[in-house]
Amino acid sequence: MAQANPPRSRALGGKVPGTAAFSKFMSVLQLVADDPGQLTLTQLYKKTTFPRGTTHRIVSALIQEGLIAEDLRTECLELGPRLMTLASQAWDRFDLRLIAREDIRALRDATGETVHLAVPSGLEMVYVDKLESLQAVSMRSRIGTRIKLHSTSVGKAYLAALEPSERDALLKAIDYRPATPHTILTRRELERDLKETAERGYSIDREETELDIICFGCAIRGAAGKPVGCLSITIPKYRLTEAVAAACRDGIMDCARRISARIVTVPGQDAF
Repeated sequence: MAQANPPRSRALGGKVPGTAAFSKFMSVLQLVADDPGQLTLTQLYKKTTFPRGTTHRIVSALIQEGLIAEDLRTECLELGPRLMTLASQAWDRFDLRLIAREDIRALRDATGETVHLAVPSGLEMVYVDKLESLQAVSMRSRIGTRIKLHSTSVGKAYLAALEPSERDALLKAIDYRPATPHTILTRRELERDLKETAERGYSIDREETELDIICFGCAIRGAAGKPVGCLSITIPKYRLTEAVAAACRDGIMDCARRISARIVTVPGQDAF
């Protein structure tokens, strides 16, 4: 008898027809997403590995579907209204973001500084929420930004909270490319930093991602203590006094503990 529905492993495995074309579309969309409002069509041609005609057809299709748009003043490409709507719907359903919102707002209000919520994605972290500083100067970032594990407070907090075998696999694959003169450049140096992070309970980004910006990070833990996301507080260096640093360190650890406790007590959150 013919099987009406193939087993899950077979249905999801193997080569799917059309994957190559879809990957091209996603590559172009990712380039625009990485530098929204910064690339003209000509500049985009130079960044892709596809023939000019192929790239042009992909861009035209993405514009037609509302996934990207062209600014008529600058001729630069940016994310389109349909994609923004889809992203908004996704964030609204993102459980960790909803669970953490009340606590990260309280943390931002208490410190007056920018607070990020990030989740792991391969060799990077992704910002899924951000509450802006109440001060005039803050860090350049946006929801959806992908950031490195080895040079950010959220990345280092996440790595430090992992089981040794999981952490080791990531440390082997990291590209230790510097973002600033202060970025950690070797695995040995990163392992030393992660050991200190685990001992004190929070991580520090000492101008490793952006000059004149200091960040404190802390892991949020789900079931069995597994890290499911991380918080960070971002502070311009000129505003960082010892009193401010102490308030941020204590505040972020307390906030992470509250969110972690909330996660494991929310019905239906076994996936965390």
